[in-house]
Amino acid sequence: MRSLLTGTALGGVLGALTVGFAAMAWPQGQDAPAPPEDPRVATYQQIELFAEIFARAQRDYVVPIDEREAMESAINGMLTSLDPHSSYMDPEDFRSLQVQTSGEYGGLGIEVTMEDGFVKVISPIDDTPAERAGIQPGDYITEINGQPIIGQTLNDAVKEMRGEKGTEIEITILREGVDPFQVTLVRDVVQQKSVTWKKEANDIAYIRVSTFNERTGTLLEEAVEGINREIGARPKGIVLDLRNNGGGLLDEAVKVSDFFLSGGEVVSTQGRRPIDVERRNATKAEVFKDVPLVVLINGGSASASEIVAGALQDRGRALVVGTTSFGKGSVQSVIPLGADRGAIRLTTARYYTPSGRSIQALGIEPDIMITPVRLTEEELAKIQRFSEADLPHALANESGIERAKLRMPDEQPPEGFEGEDFQLDRALQLLQEGRASASRLAMQEDKAG
Repeated sequence: MRSLLTGTALGGVLGALTVGFAAMAWPQGQDAPAPPEDPRVATYQQIELFAEIFARAQRDYVVPIDEREAMESAINGMLTSLDPHSSYMDPEDFRSLQVQTSGEYGGLGIEVTMEDGFVKVISPIDDTPAERAGIQPGDYITEINGQPIIGQTLNDAVKEMRGEKGTEIEITILREGVDPFQVTLVRDVVQQKSVTWKKEANDIAYIRVSTFNERTGTLLEEAVEGINREIGARPKGIVLDLRNNGGGLLDEAVKVSDFFLSGGEVVSTQGRRPIDVERRNATKAEVFKDVPLVVLINGGSASASEIVAGALQDRGRALVVGTTSFGKGSVQSVIPLGADRGAIRLTTARYYTPSGRSIQALGIEPDIMITPVRLTEEELAKIQRFSEADLPHALANESGIERAKLRMPDEQPPEGFEGEDFQLDRALQLLQEGRASASRLAMQEDKAG
């Protein structure tokens, strides 16, 4: 009924415009100006075009088409053309998303996106089949069980990768610098225990946050209680590891930031209209107040991870160490469409760090750039970047600032380094040396000197 009323009203408006302009006289030799085009007219014309094409496909395609699947694909195509993070979810996909954000599902354990027709890995999740198999950020998945991914949607590919615990799946990986290779994985229940911690030397607490799901804030609170029991209320320092954390729920990012801040802004979001502004503030008492804090990030740190790193960096609470983050500075809303109709995931806002900067397509630049492996300038020049800015249809940064060029790191592993994690080693050393208490300005002065 609503569509019919809208269409009738539009027809009335068009009729009035036609009669009005027909009754007017214009000087000889001058063309009458074209009537202003009502944007609704163009929209309805495009909908009519779509309906005509859909009807022709129904009638004339060589075999009968699955009408529901064709319609869902058309809707999804419209949304994915907007940006890489907007999409349509059919009812099954929507249920899967709800399961995933609750923290447990059957599958491989990877955060993925779609690029150039292939599934591209943003980051593997800790202690999952994908992480144990050595899947890396930036890997392309080109085949699943011998079947090419080209032509599938991201949702279709994700469905194929999920499954019951104990079942096998073979994926073909395309990785820069090596020939394509196959990996056989055994699906498992992906229990996203998103927060873990351990005691390091000299009473330093290491906290790992691997994703931001519905339980992340609660699990961090449990970790804090454990640190209080085993180390005490004032550890010598804290490392907050957000590397390869592909993001998650905005609310949980705010909760995590709140643990380390005494009031003040964590993040703001700006929607399409000037009035669509929301500011999220820290509200709880800061735990481990004045305890030196280092945050570890890398190219797999995205979205909610960048909110936390950006807030702690801007507020001068933490020293951010590692490599430039992914650069996803947008917020998606999941909008249910009613019973058995699925939902849409739609980009509805950009987010900004407390200083007002947008990291969209730029990422968070660390205070000290430390690479996990040793690089020469020649090797640096050959690196193929993988970030938000490289995704098809990615939103531009509205500030006009261009992404920083790759540069040689401030620090990298020495020749012959035999440790497991140079970035973490250096974070611990910075805390032991008292350098994590220095302001970013002081760190920059040290580098300049």
